[in-house]
Amino acid sequence: MTEADSQGRPTSDGDPDGRDPDGRDHVRRIPDIISLVKDSYGDLRPAERRVADVVLDDVRFAVDASNAALAQKAQVSEPTVTRFCRAIGCEGVRDFKLKLAQSLVVGALYLSKPPPTSSDNGMPFWNAVFGEARRALQEAERQLDPAQLVKAAELIAKARQVTVFGLGGSSSALAQETQYRLFRYGITVSAQCDPYLMRMTASTLKPSDLVIAISATGRTREVIEAVELAKHYRANAICVTAPDTDLARACDVRLTVAVPEYPDTLKPTASRFAFLAVIDLMAVAAAYKLDGAARETVRRIKYNAQIHRTGKEMEPLGD
Repeated sequence: MTEADSQGRPTSDGDPDGRDPDGRDHVRRIPDIISLVKDSYGDLRPAERRVADVVLDDVRFAVDASNAALAQKAQVSEPTVTRFCRAIGCEGVRDFKLKLAQSLVVGALYLSKPPPTSSDNGMPFWNAVFGEARRALQEAERQLDPAQLVKAAELIAKARQVTVFGLGGSSSALAQETQYRLFRYGITVSAQCDPYLMRMTASTLKPSDLVIAISATGRTREVIEAVELAKHYRANAICVTAPDTDLARACDVRLTVAVPEYPDTLKPTASRFAFLAVIDLMAVAAAYKLDGAARETVRRIKYNAQIHRTGKEMEPLGD
């Protein structure tokens, strides 16, 4: 039997798990009401714009305030607040505030300015970037378990092939970086950053193969499922992730670091500095296990790269 929701859209009867009637998973979308307010601003009447200004200036106040308080702060009538809500596509004030509260839960950090920081050069973000990078490296050095690093190096050195999983944002770039770090030591390695290719690759692995999974949160479902699939086929798994996460629990070797982030949404994620250090340590540790074979492979690469270059300056030894 099919029912309708508050906006007349059909919903399946008995759908507690977020599935369509045919059993397929679907995503429950939360309307981004803040963007709707901004995008509709030019079409609003002047009084309605005053309501929009109050909402955008302090979203938390707009969520908690009564209709009368919102109208008073915007210096409009209560019916104007209702008209504003309908003008941006909501059924009324209650529907608007519900969606606004959902947007606040998802993106409260992005609606506020970061705390001010001082800098001698007049750039408030200078210390945030350099300071967070230094702190991330310190946390990596403090938290990383040397015994787990040794185990990771042993698995890499003896693997028939290595595949690296990383999905979205910095994890994809870190997966590619891991491939670049390892191939120069003669290790057969590839990086997969597409969820379907991860599953397909995991399905081909054998007991002598190895997965390295990278996730800043350790909660990326597609990466966890790909690792579990690889483990089903008895491949080994290393993770570079946050501690005490589902991904960490799914892997044989856990290279984990927790790096709290400075609350500036315009600043790149600091944890990637920690993860880069972990990847470098892991790669070098594996190279030391391979020793002579790794040195010969690097020598060949450098010889054939440098012989076509002009000038006397050598490239960095490890690149």
